[in-house]
Amino acid sequence: MSQATLSVTLPDGLWISDVSRAFPDARFRVLAAMPGEETGFGIVQITGENPKGVVEEMLGHPGLVEVTPLHGDEERATVQFETAAPLLLLSAQASGLPIELPLEIRDGEATIEVTGSSRHLSELCTQLDRFGLSFQVDRVSSVVDSTQLLSARQRELVVEAVERGYYDTPRGCTLTELADAAGIAKSTCSETLHRAEETIVKEFVSDLPEGTDLERPMPG
Repeated sequence: MSQATLSVTLPDGLWISDVSRAFPDARFRVLAAMPGEETGFGIVQITGENPKGVVEEMLGHPGLVEVTPLHGDEERATVQFETAAPLLLLSAQASGLPIELPLEIRDGEATIEVTGSSRHLSELCTQLDRFGLSFQVDRVSSVVDSTQLLSARQRELVVEAVERGYYDTPRGCTLTELADAAGIAKSTCSETLHRAEETIVKEFVSDLPEGTDLERPMPG
């Protein structure tokens, strides 16, 4: 399973693209969204210097079928809306990969996060292209179930080591004391911990962003 972050540039003509570009300093957070048969429904929270002006701009945009202000003050506004062109929702629906909410949009660009199989992620990219949405993939990482990363024996020993302060500085217990507490030989304890630590460290490094300098010298 993969977890990805994408930046999607929204085309002119979409209400969220036009309105967010008209108010580039405003932040739009889509709190809820649902595609309908021909339209899309959602709730958006707007924060910035002029949320009232943003709502007025929304009320006059032809791409919005309905706009219902739910809350508003000098700092933020919450609006329920219905749009005739929910391209992001349609892309997600067609790919079978739901977009995680809240979804943030600023100045015509949406930052979306998704979690699913590599096949569904690839299909989402295909659907974004199909609906004319240009995008770039900012980050992709594998998502591993922590209960499957280590064996049951390794998990139990690592938890025991943490609870007894084996990884504290200074250490709260020695390897011999940890082995005695776990009821195993010192050599078995050492080997089991080493294998668990190897798995954990390699998994951590594999999730580092591409281009991370692993050969950077230590300070001092």
